[in-house]
Amino acid sequence: MPNRLNVKLDAYDRRILDALQRDGRLTNVQLADEIGLSASPCLRRVRHLEETGVIRGYQATLDAETLGLGLTVFIGVKVDRHHEDEAQRFHQVVSEWPEVISAYLVSGESDFLLHVVVPDLRAYDRFLSDTLLKMPSVRDIRSNFAIRTLKPQGPLPLGHLPV
Repeated sequence: MPNRLNVKLDAYDRRILDALQRDGRLTNVQLADEIGLSASPCLRRVRHLEETGVIRGYQATLDAETLGLGLTVFIGVKVDRHHEDEAQRFHQVVSEWPEVISAYLVSGESDFLLHVVVPDLRAYDRFLSDTLLKMPSVRDIRSNFAIRTLKPQGPLPLGHLPV
């Protein structure tokens, strides 16, 4: 994996990233037109951003509630030990659980923060009982239920990148 700190982004690269974060389905011609480049240099820049790992992929944003996944839970997890092996094992196992849509190693009261999406409270109870609490290293969990989404995951704040 390249060291992203060494990736230099100019104004065109930033405009490309901003446009693709808003609409990943833009054709190269549309993208080039939007950022003020011709198609060939635009395509070269996009490929370079992909190759360096700045652009990791493209995906559709789905509406969880419309799909019947109406319960969002943020779970703080404490584990017994803070050994590298335990953390790696937890990371590996959590990555396989489809209910967990993102997971973070955090500081503070919890060791990990899991973002879980399930259909309802019954499904969450099953996930908790049959999956998370069966992990031998899990010592404590704290569940926070999302009442309403105020701001969904959005684009990265490219204006804060160093020039």
